Amino acid sequence: MAVEASLPQLGAVIFTAAIDSINPCAIGVLILLLTTLLANLKNKARMLLIGIVYITAVYVTYLLAGLGLIFFLSSIPLYVSEYIAIVVGTVIVGAGLIEIKDYFWYGRGFSLAISPERAKQIHDYVQNVSIPGAMFLGVFVAAVELPCTGAPYLAIILLLSQNFDITAFLLLILYNFIFVLPLIIILFMVYFGTKIQHIKMWKHKNRRYMRLATGAVLILLGWMLMLIANGTINLA
Repeated sequence: MAVEASLPQLGAVIFTAAIDSINPCAIGVLILLLTTLLANLKNKARMLLIGIVYITAVYVTYLLAGLGLIFFLSSIPLYVSEYIAIVVGTVIVGAGLIEIKDYFWYGRGFSLAISPERAKQIHDYVQNVSIPGAMFLGVFVAAVELPCTGAPYLAIILLLSQNFDITAFLLLILYNFIFVLPLIIILFMVYFGTKIQHIKMWKHKNRRYMRLATGAVLILLGWMLMLIANGTINLA
């Protein structure tokens, strides 16, 4: 069976995943994990193994969640899914405006971030994490990060559910690989000697710009979903 992906659809998946992948929530949790592992472990090889297990768990959880949502959306009648796309598109535009707000007033008012209670849970889980614990942590973090990372992913899921086939499945795999790619890069940078403090400083310095980029993409995706729903544009 030939696999074909239209350039607009492929471009939307790659671009959105690239922006989503630099989300400060996902990077911040990995930095916390690596900081704790470096403090508690003398064996960098074990740190690398635990890091790989954690990132793999995040990847698999996001992929399975995406597949579940796509199959659910694909089962909905077309006329209903069009209204769902309009509603979700509106919500995604609102999420984009909140992200852009954080560029100007970071941390003030409502933000798309992990709640303090969940952040404390993550901090507690990280302290004595093992390989099985890293698997659980990856699943748990993937779930609680949804306020930070869910909007771009949901937009792409809605796009792919319009015509879900082997191509859309491969695009979903690609999206999630791009999403975790910065985590993989950071893990290997630390393994090969990059100071975790330098990565922390980079993340802190650029977090406002990450929010701005995410917000702009969310607004674009939200409008795109609404335009697709009313038939104005077609990415197929």
